[in-house]
Amino acid sequence: MLHIVIPAYNEELRLPRTLHALRRYVAQRRSVLGEVEVLVVDNASTDRTAEVARAADSTGLPVRVVECARRGKGAAVRAGLLASNADLVAFMDADGATDLTALEDAWRRFQLGADVVIGSRAVDGAVAEVRNCRTRSAGAAAYRRIARRLVPGIADTQCGFKVIRGGIARAVAVDLEATGFSFDVELLVRLRATGARIAEIPVTWTDVPGSTFVPARHGAGAFTELARIAWRTRRIVTIPAPATSISGRATTKARSQSPMPLPASVALPVAIAVPAAASLLSEA
Repeated sequence: MLHIVIPAYNEELRLPRTLHALRRYVAQRRSVLGEVEVLVVDNASTDRTAEVARAADSTGLPVRVVECARRGKGAAVRAGLLASNADLVAFMDADGATDLTALEDAWRRFQLGADVVIGSRAVDGAVAEVRNCRTRSAGAAAYRRIARRLVPGIADTQCGFKVIRGGIARAVAVDLEATGFSFDVELLVRLRATGARIAEIPVTWTDVPGSTFVPARHGAGAFTELARIAWRTRRIVTIPAPATSISGRATTKARSQSPMPLPASVALPVAIAVPAAASLLSEA
C-alpha cells in the first residue's frame, strides 16, 4: 500500500485541484501503484483546508485528514509520516508542482532495490519551470552549497516529492526536529545514516503561484535551521548502504563517517548565521 502525505497550511484553494489530479492519475495507474490513500496534514490552517480535504474523500481515492497543531512544513510532514502504516509513504506539496508521473518512476526504482526515491530538478532529464527572481535565485544557490556539505552527492534536497519505505520513514521521523522548510536536509541526513539506498530521479516541476515560502520572510530562518541541523547531526554515524545497484540517472550511496564532520560553512553561531543569511537574501 502507498500513503501520500500532503502537508497543507491554508490550502483550500489549491488543494482541490491537486486531489482531483491525484484521483485521476491513481485510477489510471492502479494496476501499478496498488492501493493508495492520501493523508492531508492540516497544519493549523485558519481556512477550510480540512473541510475541502474531507469532502474529497471517495472510494476512488481515500483521503484522511491528520491534524498537526505545531506550525511548519517539517512538523506537518513528520506528523504525516508517523500517521502512516503503509509499505511505502510519499510526500508531495499541496500545489501539485511535481508532475505525478514521478510516482510511477519512483515505483520502478523501488522494484530495483531503492529504499528512498527523491525527486530532483537538478539532474539530467529534469524539466523545471521556475520564476525569474534574483532574490530567490541568489538565496537558493547559497542554500544548495551549504546543503550539499551535509548531504554530499544529492543535487536537489528541496524538491517537495519524496518516497520512502514505510518502516524506514517512521523510524527516522521519530527523531526529526526541524519544523521549517529545511527539514528535508535533516530527513536526508538521517536516512543516509541508516544505510538506506537513495535514488534521485528527474521530475517535471512547475512553479505554482501561491507558495507559502517567501524568501525575504523565511530565507534567514531556513539558513539558521541548516546550522541547527548540522549541529544536531554532527555525531551521527552513517552506515554504508548495501552495494546493490539501483538503475537511474542519479544514485547516492552512504559513506561511513564517525562522527559526522561539521562543515565550517554551517558551523556558525545562530547569532552570526541569521544576519549573514538576511544580508545575502536582501542583495537583489
